[in-house]
Amino acid sequence: MIVALTFAGLILFGMPIGFAIGLAGVVGLIDMGGTQFLPVGPGKVFNGLNIFPFLAMPFFILAGEIMNHTGITDRLVTLARVLVGHFRGGLAHTNMLASVFFAGLTGSATADAAAFGRTLVPAMVKEGYSRDFACAVTAAGSIIGPTIPPSGLMVVYGSLMGVSIGGLFAAGILPGLVICGICMMVIALGAARNNLPKAESRSSTKEIIDTFFASFTALLMPIIILGGILGGIVTPTEAASIAVAYALFIGTFVYRTLTLDALYRMLVSTARITGVIFVIIAFAGILGWWMSFERIPQAIAEAVLVISDNRYAVIAIIIGILLVVGMVMDITAILIILAPVLVPLTQQIGLEPIHAGIIFVLALNISLMTPPVGACLFVLSSVTGEKLERIAMKLFPFLLAEVGILFLFAYLEDAALLLPRLLGFVG
Repeated sequence: MIVALTFAGLILFGMPIGFAIGLAGVVGLIDMGGTQFLPVGPGKVFNGLNIFPFLAMPFFILAGEIMNHTGITDRLVTLARVLVGHFRGGLAHTNMLASVFFAGLTGSATADAAAFGRTLVPAMVKEGYSRDFACAVTAAGSIIGPTIPPSGLMVVYGSLMGVSIGGLFAAGILPGLVICGICMMVIALGAARNNLPKAESRSSTKEIIDTFFASFTALLMPIIILGGILGGIVTPTEAASIAVAYALFIGTFVYRTLTLDALYRMLVSTARITGVIFVIIAFAGILGWWMSFERIPQAIAEAVLVISDNRYAVIAIIIGILLVVGMVMDITAILIILAPVLVPLTQQIGLEPIHAGIIFVLALNISLMTPPVGACLFVLSSVTGEKLERIAMKLFPFLLAEVGILFLFAYLEDAALLLPRLLGFVG
């Protein structure tokens, strides 16, 4: 109890989440046996980061930064627009499809929200969409980024839980595409009622082909990453480093928009993002060891199974915990703290590890667009100047649809594991 109160108190006083986790863990060590357990702390901090696949994270982040700053976004948006821009609500559909293309480059919801918040949202407003609706569409599409690989959250989960990262990547493709399709259906169903704008004419075949070839080098990057990992040619870490080399080559020699000054700023940004994540992971090692020592995961699993041992009820409880906690806490911290607690529960009800992983990832990704602390909402609000509560109101139909998709893949194991099974990650 004292550990939980310490953690909650530090968060309320505004301490960064990583340090709050670390101090709560230290309090736990002291509560266990005075100062005799404190020497354990530094070793747990080091061991928390001493996991080779974590090297993939800064490489994927840097590759996304480079591709995002070299004009790739505009090319992908143009491609999406010639494909679906002729429908009623064409720019909203474009926004959603562009998120799929963009997902293979950055794997980041906030990067997607920031990029499209500066480009597509103003374009949608200029064409006659309300700004809150434009922001809501952007937020709904942004979570496709960390669902379709590469995904930093999947790297963290796979590394911590000993689950195949390639298998998680394969499992994320179908849900990401389904999210895009269902959200486009939500847009289409409300298009006439909301009198959404429509393009005057359909793009010609020549225009589609020309735009495709102009965007080909950008589209090739996720093919290289996923083809290498899913084909068993390279590890995720090796694929991430190849992605950086490819992004540097494209930015320097093909688009010729990459400068040394811009590269320096991208390296600094990558270091900051990686540093924040790694501080959380490192200090979570102390808290995780304390929870294991106190058998907290087993106690929680037993408490949930007392409520119900029905497989579907337990899955619903796990999803409910992740969604509720995700409303008030950083998703990386949630994953690091709750995965060791809840994964034993998924094992007791017989969930395949990759299936359990994709449930965690989908639930936490949805948390990125839920108030009061949804990161994508804050990014869009700050970039566009729109009030957060207005975005949240317009986002509600998309949120319901995406929660429905989460339960669909949580309950239908064959659908969730379709691609991992085809690619040999699941027997």
